[in-house]
Amino acid sequence: MNSTFDNPLLVVSYNADVRKALVENLERCGAGGIPCDSFLQAEDVAREATCKGILVDLQSIIKAKGDEKLIACSLTGFYPTFRVRAFGSMVVPMAMPGDAKQGNSLSDFLNKPRASFIPRKLRMHRRRDVILAVLLGKQDGERAFTVNLSWGGAFIVDTRPERFAINGELEIVLPEFGLKTTVTVRHIKMWGECRAPGIGVSFNYPDENLEAILTRIIRQNKNSDRDRMIAR
Repeated sequence: MNSTFDNPLLVVSYNADVRKALVENLERCGAGGIPCDSFLQAEDVAREATCKGILVDLQSIIKAKGDEKLIACSLTGFYPTFRVRAFGSMVVPMAMPGDAKQGNSLSDFLNKPRASFIPRKLRMHRRRDVILAVLLGKQDGERAFTVNLSWGGAFIVDTRPERFAINGELEIVLPEFGLKTTVTVRHIKMWGECRAPGIGVSFNYPDENLEAILTRIIRQNKNSDRDRMIAR
């Protein structure tokens, strides 16, 4: 398989025959897909596997209700998405009102919007706008601060993020709580890109002390606090 397509797409449809047709179309284009019979299953897959987009049956989006509709909104907002209708083995692009241009064909989608997307897992927990002082490196380390926080990690504003590396480990201190912990850098936003520069990090060892602090701040059960957008 071409290395460009090493990371699979989520393939979502309530109809088994449609799922099969969508996966086969992907394979003919040199890409892989993980078939999902619901958006909930796709969410579970995306929380564990590194994915690079979604190929979704438009009829399934239209039929989705309740949590399924909410999850569909979250997934299509997070990943590059190609909405289609399947007629037998043929796949026809079907854009929804307000969609950005998704491409004229599956091959076009795979080689343009999907190609530029860095493969990612779905974030495990919802992030909240929380500002906390952070010391980077050690007790007397460089001063920084968070702009959001979740059970799984945080985004830390830093004006020299280029000095960090993806998957690199870093010791941080939360001085307001006297807590030292270790994090892993998951993504980097560079300075000068019309947005706050810094690093998105995940907590490596969420011990009892860290969990007690997060409980006080987040006030939401860890297991039910999934990262979902509000459906519009």
